[in-house]
Amino acid sequence: MAKTITLEIVTPDKMVLKEEVDYVGAPGINGEFGVLPNHIPFLSALGIGSLYYKLNGKKYFVFVAGGFAEVSPAKVTVLAEVAERAEDIDLERARRAQDRAEQRTKQQQEKLDHAAVQAALARALHRMKCRQNAVSEGTCRM
Repeated sequence: MAKTITLEIVTPDKMVLKEEVDYVGAPGINGEFGVLPNHIPFLSALGIGSLYYKLNGKKYFVFVAGGFAEVSPAKVTVLAEVAERAEDIDLERARRAQDRAEQRTKQQQEKLDHAAVQAALARALHRMKCRQNAVSEGTCRM
């Protein structure tokens, strides 16, 4: 029986991560799910949030937004629209995005796309939370 599982996270632009890990937790569209080695195969759409994985007793975080996760007994493949390792998240950029989204929600325009604004706000907030989680776990520096 395998003790680790391969985690691959890919975006349209690049391979973000390929690592042998002990556990994967991901933000599925219907709630978070967890994967250990030898998991039953399944496919899930991803929401916006922090994917995390455990390696040698430490938690590492990756921000993901949209896409799919395919799980097999030996591998988790994440095909994400957006994925950033916690250490690559620019907190200042995320704060500016949050400010812009909050300003747009205050506008009283008929043509305002509320769903797009809420999604932008959620992405900004989850990026910051992902980074903060990694800092608190000691797997990323501020």
